[in-house]
Amino acid sequence: MTTLRVVGALREVPRAAWDALVADRSPFLEWEWLNALEEAGAVGGRTGWLPQHLTLWEGDDLVGACPLYVKGHSQGEFVFDHGWATAAQRARIDYYPKLLVAVPFTPVTGPRILAAPGAHGRVAGELAAALEAVCEDQGFSSVHVNFCLDEDRDALVARGWLLRTGYQYQWANRGFGSFDDYVDSLRSKRRNQVRRERRELAEQGVDIETLVGEAIPAELAPLAYRLYRATVDTNPWGQRYLNERLFGLLFERWRSRLCLVLARRRGEIIAGTINVQQGGVLYGRYWGALQPLRHLHFNVSYYAAVEHCIASGLSRFEPGAGGEFKHLRGFDAAPTQSLHWIREPRFRTAVADYLAREREHVAGEIDWLDDKTAYRRDG
Repeated sequence: MTTLRVVGALREVPRAAWDALVADRSPFLEWEWLNALEEAGAVGGRTGWLPQHLTLWEGDDLVGACPLYVKGHSQGEFVFDHGWATAAQRARIDYYPKLLVAVPFTPVTGPRILAAPGAHGRVAGELAAALEAVCEDQGFSSVHVNFCLDEDRDALVARGWLLRTGYQYQWANRGFGSFDDYVDSLRSKRRNQVRRERRELAEQGVDIETLVGEAIPAELAPLAYRLYRATVDTNPWGQRYLNERLFGLLFERWRSRLCLVLARRRGEIIAGTINVQQGGVLYGRYWGALQPLRHLHFNVSYYAAVEHCIASGLSRFEPGAGGEFKHLRGFDAAPTQSLHWIREPRFRTAVADYLAREREHVAGEIDWLDDKTAYRRDG
């Protein structure tokens, strides 16, 4: 017999039990990452992210779970439903609060319904039914499961949830032996561009280094936060979701997952990226520059990351959302997916019609990008 429990803080769940469900499938589902967000106050309180994690137990054994949040807005999700909220308001439907199964502020695909080995089908059914029941009983407008894997998608679609698709640009290591091999895989115009951007940055006296895990000095945490703020505080789309306390916790307890790329000029750090590395994949997370230099962004955020992946034998680099400029530099379109359960029938029908048209449009864009990729490689 199984028992459902809702926990308001991840610290109420034993770390080993939670991480056993995650295994090595996503660093961003690990107990330490999610708990650090809560302990630092990046979620909870008045942030609009109220943790209400759903857990499934057989006696004292945790057999299923999902990271669940009550959301008072749609910020920090990267599956944009602001238009849905506006449409709901016009129809006099309260869109907020809603329920969200996701990793806060992190547009990275991974498991969202965690289950013990061999139990995903049963666990997914029980957790999905519980989410639907909470929505009905407590009057939430909807439940959203963002950036999920195929097994989560299949389980939820079978229950009538609505599928939404998108894509990101990701880089795949096709057996490159060196950075020059990667550059040679691009078309002539882009090859020359990448080499010129690398050369011109070096001519400005900039050196780039990559530090991984315990090689990263813990005292760099304040600098990492400063780099993060340098981007979000100076861009119109920027939102300061994270705080300095979180960076301190991650550098103290989670450094084994971090990969820091730093640019120095005359010995002074002028830019950098904070990345996460696990399971043969590098995840680009936060970039910042303290001095405006031409070509600095591409060199630090992309070229250095690609070079690190090749040197370290990593299979993939996921730099995050947005940016067709990535495709021009050898990054390909990778599909993403989310699932949505809408309580109000008329609103659900409208969203379903919209998603059907959107899926067709997204599929066409991916096909077009794939054709451009084939042309790039054949050329």
